[in-house]
Amino acid sequence: MADGHHHHPNYFMVFIALCVCTALSVGADLLSLDNKLVLAAIVMAIASAKALFVMMYFMHLKFEGKWKFILLAPTVILAIGLPLALLPDVGVHYYTVDVPQDPATGSAAETDEHVADGHGDSHGSSQPKSHE
Repeated sequence: MADGHHHHPNYFMVFIALCVCTALSVGADLLSLDNKLVLAAIVMAIASAKALFVMMYFMHLKFEGKWKFILLAPTVILAIGLPLALLPDVGVHYYTVDVPQDPATGSAAETDEHVADGHGDSHGSSQPKSHE
């Protein structure tokens, strides 16, 4: 055998472990916990374990060398940099809303001033009235 040869895992046992994790996830959901945050944490922990099984065995990351961490460095930089770059546009609302929003519909609430300016009518249409 060559020095770089590695032992392949028993894929059937990995499959059984994934099935057990799935059963645990379904069982946690059937418990009908009142605290949905705890339920979400349990299900996410089980999903993370399943992802770890898949990455380690089916993607053979368990058997790779340390160089795999060098390949992940650009991905980590982008994963941190993208949300930071989008933060001013998405995460921080530094502007005020000129037109009040209707919480029921999520669209602009029509006020009397809004209608009087010709930007809408009292029947819910946002089209200006024609003056013929």
